[in-house]
Amino acid sequence: MSAHVRRAAVLGSPIAHSLSPVLHRAAYRELGLDNWSYDRFEIDETGLPGFFGRLDPAWAGLSLTMPLKRAVIPLLDQISDTAASVEAVNTVVCTVDGRRLGDNTDIPGMVAALRERGIEQVESAAILGAGATASSALAALARVCTGEVVAYVRSAARAAEMRQWGERLGVEVRTADWADAERALHAPLVVATTPAGTTDELSRAVPERPATLFDVLYDPWPTALAARWSAYGGAVVSGLDLLVHQAVLQVEQMTGRSPAPLVVMRTAGERALAER
Repeated sequence: MSAHVRRAAVLGSPIAHSLSPVLHRAAYRELGLDNWSYDRFEIDETGLPGFFGRLDPAWAGLSLTMPLKRAVIPLLDQISDTAASVEAVNTVVCTVDGRRLGDNTDIPGMVAALRERGIEQVESAAILGAGATASSALAALARVCTGEVVAYVRSAARAAEMRQWGERLGVEVRTADWADAERALHAPLVVATTPAGTTDELSRAVPERPATLFDVLYDPWPTALAARWSAYGGAVVSGLDLLVHQAVLQVEQMTGRSPAPLVVMRTAGERALAER
């Protein structure tokens, strides 16, 4: 272990709610990285270039949340194919030679969270919503879904965007109106990517034998939809599962230590949420 202080942080706006510091600090403690720190900074698109200009050799990496995942790309020396596929970077690794490398750990994090629950492959899937997270969900589904993905959206413009993402990612995407979103709940895998409260109205329509729900929210948890889904015996993958799995990959990239302590990180996240 190097004696030099190493820094990492999560940037975004708003950022006060972020669990990333809890997860990363738990990993550092478990790995014995006593000289590592992980902070959070309230930064929007206008403040991002200035923040990057102040980075010094102590910095090992950054986690990025909204609204920075696309804005950061021009500031980087290189981005991974995974990040380029959705034009979104949530991870920056600062190398010893001063380069800044961008990656997207949300996509493999989603795949890992599904596999942890035994979901290796599905014949079809449904996505609720069409925002930035939905494009990452499509990229993840490109790895696990062998057939059609139906995206339930509120506007023709969003529908067109989702079809374009599908073409780009090699996923067969059909769009449907949000008014028919109850039909989504019968899919083998339902991915809810919408803000808090949006899917509450759908909870009354959960089928008697639901399959798998991946709800990307983690606070508040459970959502009304996830609670009803669990009550009916369906499998539920939570936003905390996603957050932990993508953070595991971030820790491994930033520290060079593998494997990162997934169980320790999840336990720390669960404890922090319980205390809110």
